[in-house]
Amino acid sequence: MKRWLFILGFAWASAAGAQSVPSQSWDGSPPPAKPPGLVKSEFIFETAPFPQCHASTIAETRRGLVAAWFGGTREKNTDVGIWLSRQRSGRWTAPVEVANGVQHQQADGTAHRHPCWNPVLFQPRNGPLLLFYKVGPNPGAWWGMLTTSRDGGASWSTPRRLPEHIDGPVKNKPVPLPNGDLLCPSSTEYDGWRVHFEITRDWGRTWTRIGPVNDGREFGAIQPSVLFLGGDRLLALGRTRQGKVFQIASDDLGRTWGGMTATILPNPNSGTDAVTLRDGRHLLVYNHTTKGRTPLNVAVSADGRDWRAALVLENEPGEYSYPAVIQSRDGRVHITYTWQRRRIKHVVLELGKFALHPLPAVAEAR
Repeated sequence: MKRWLFILGFAWASAAGAQSVPSQSWDGSPPPAKPPGLVKSEFIFETAPFPQCHASTIAETRRGLVAAWFGGTREKNTDVGIWLSRQRSGRWTAPVEVANGVQHQQADGTAHRHPCWNPVLFQPRNGPLLLFYKVGPNPGAWWGMLTTSRDGGASWSTPRRLPEHIDGPVKNKPVPLPNGDLLCPSSTEYDGWRVHFEITRDWGRTWTRIGPVNDGREFGAIQPSVLFLGGDRLLALGRTRQGKVFQIASDDLGRTWGGMTATILPNPNSGTDAVTLRDGRHLLVYNHTTKGRTPLNVAVSADGRDWRAALVLENEPGEYSYPAVIQSRDGRVHITYTWQRRRIKHVVLELGKFALHPLPAVAEAR
């Protein structure tokens, strides 16, 4: 673990917004006042009307950044809804609940309600802001929902249920294909952990389902992200029960997929997210450990297979997990993630300033 810290040269303390760096950087020189490439690290909210939150998502609209997550008493509780905040003039608005799992009013006047799960925001080039989320008693029995906004997340349409066997993007953002179709990375947990993909060409009205692409036995895998390798080649990465991030490739823009294999990257059975940058490189946010959910790390790759360590977002004891990552129009990278299940953190990175290094030894659980 010490080698991990000295190689990368910085870490973030668990105190709100507090920065902590080791006594020397990876090459033995004095540590920088701020880690290279880090522009901002902030909480989206300091106080909220819910005690716990998790599974954030972020998108850039024509009116600015929007972030969402699920929040309530605790995960799986029936009061868990989808909460959202918009960035205006560099500041995040107070969280508001934009969706819940209320099904109907019961005879005694109380609401029959299920928990909400895993929101996913996506802003198409032309069209409304999309908010996918799940409703149901547990991940093995949930169903997909969709609501849309035409004013950057200020107001939302009446949510509608997705078709049977369509879950929508289960944790990570969709990717637009060259023909305008939207490829949604998805997975199920009712028949073993199995990855599949869903395509819509009309912002969620009609769908085509592809897969599952694994049998759920050799790899129990869920929650993929999709990278573009050039031409028609795609690479999906995600979470497994096997202690490694999985990878699976397509040569025809996601219509068919090859065999699933393990990457060299560790995975503690926790969510990851990745994005293909405009310069052609790929950026992954993940926990570089096989147990626990700290540290939370950023890695960069030129080809989607040979990964280099970029920086550590968190490495104190506790849970730092379920990242979401996008690249905004100004070229900066925006990451949100769960901070101790109590807050959502937003980090802004500037490309070209990272000092990349070989991946360190796998961190021990803390």
